[in-house]
Amino acid sequence: MSAPSPSSSSSSAVPASAGSPTNPAARLLNLVIALVNTNASMTKQQIRASVAGYGDAPSPDAFERMFERDKDTLRELGIPIVTVDAGGHADEVGYRIDQDAYALPAVDLTPAELGVLALAAQFWQDKTLRTDISRALTKLRAAGAGETAMDVVAGLAPRVRPVGDAYGTLMDAISARRAVSFTYRAASTGEVRSRRVQPWRIAARRGGWYLVGFDLDRGAPRSYRLSRVEGRVRATGPRDAFEVPVEVDVDAALGSRDAGGVARLAVVPERAGALRARGTVVGSVPDARAGDGAGRDVLEVPYDVRYAMADEVVGYGDAVLVLGPPDLREAVVRRLRAAAALVLPAGSGSAEVGERG
Repeated sequence: MSAPSPSSSSSSAVPASAGSPTNPAARLLNLVIALVNTNASMTKQQIRASVAGYGDAPSPDAFERMFERDKDTLRELGIPIVTVDAGGHADEVGYRIDQDAYALPAVDLTPAELGVLALAAQFWQDKTLRTDISRALTKLRAAGAGETAMDVVAGLAPRVRPVGDAYGTLMDAISARRAVSFTYRAASTGEVRSRRVQPWRIAARRGGWYLVGFDLDRGAPRSYRLSRVEGRVRATGPRDAFEVPVEVDVDAALGSRDAGGVARLAVVPERAGALRARGTVVGSVPDARAGDGAGRDVLEVPYDVRYAMADEVVGYGDAVLVLGPPDLREAVVRRLRAAAALVLPAGSGSAEVGERG
């Protein structure tokens, strides 16, 4: 996209409202636009006359101070402003932006980088930016690696409900090591009671957000689903009131740690890079659907949490088949059938884990 020449930059840059001074940020942007698009360089006189915002200076000295301050600010931001001495006379000294140093290199994302960007974009729920994000990812994928580009994050797509207003207060309290109080509705009994907790961790599990901490009234670690918190969370007491344990086993605290094991998987060649990185190829099996005698690699991949492994495997679709163990295979098949029928089975990964609040 071409930008205005110095002589026309004041009319094309960010305008000021009639009778009001230009915002400093807008003035800086106007200066960048002008210096990027100048053919050679711009003298201070040209800048004052043509760049919107500098005409607000009431005197030459005020302009000098304004310009020097802006120039220093842009350089601190990493914008390479170059001084051009046209002949030794102070009035002929010019300024421009070094195009080679300022220009961004061509965007060349690896499949892993593109996958992480796509994963992060799925968390963004602001409808005012959703369209722009979608367009940007479409353009990036057009220059990407095709089908295998999303393998790195397959099975990791976020399925987490909005966290709500409690999240910010709890994160601040964890950072400051302050106790919190809130009203909570227990999952098992429906009882509503006030809780006083030393917060340790916030974690996303099976579609929801959970707080793990030490319940001061019960004198024991407890976990709480944030969607069951009623009203506001309030930080109470002094800072640095407790120490967070070095290792907090969130899955154990939530009662959601399934038995771990070693998955035996039949994987299409060159697919499921994340699984391959954690596993070992131990053989191969024929792939009847390939039709050309091609086979699948057999991988053995250790895992700690069965439901998390099942979620990951499902994300690869038909590129990964579970040979064993039977409970992992059953968990994957249950998820695939639910997706095919567009219903959620009882006890599936979207169910609430066992919070003990």
